[in-house]
Amino acid sequence: MAYIVSSTLTIPRVFRSRRSSHGDQVKESSVRERSINRRLLLGAAIAAAVGQGLAHGQQDSDPASQEPTHMRVRLTFNGQTMTATLYDNPSARDFHSMLPLDLTIDNYANNEKIAYLPRKLTEESSGPFGNEQPGDLCYFAPWGNLALFYAGYRWSSGLIRLGRLDDGFEPLLTRGEFPLRIEAL
Repeated sequence: MAYIVSSTLTIPRVFRSRRSSHGDQVKESSVRERSINRRLLLGAAIAAAVGQGLAHGQQDSDPASQEPTHMRVRLTFNGQTMTATLYDNPSARDFHSMLPLDLTIDNYANNEKIAYLPRKLTEESSGPFGNEQPGDLCYFAPWGNLALFYAGYRWSSGLIRLGRLDDGFEPLLTRGEFPLRIEAL
């Protein structure tokens, strides 16, 4: 065993011997020479310690939480009003902070109405979720739009559930494009 001495750290270097195609003895290194900077090691140690603290602090808060909160919204379009309860996740809180909003709601596919937000929401609460059902209020991150489902659907990448409509989704069955007002309750 040989030692590589750099200005920052001493790392053991292991050699093994093999015969070349000409029968000569050749030494090969099984560990590459690396100079590891003390600052890099210190930075990694600090990041690991801070990361553990953050992870511990988030144990009680699931970023993809589907738990209802006190945050409620009213959605009004075409002379009809619906209310929704938002979930306890970063995207839902970000959405709630934008209210009130005046948007346009329109049909998309045969199972949802969509409305484009003036800016994108945080995606911290993204990830697969189950039990998709009509009445879900979601955010589709790739396009930056709200998705209000009135028929069955399946989770797809980039879809974040923000909450649920409180009293059904019947107003969403009205086809057409309408002004939409969303405000906090």
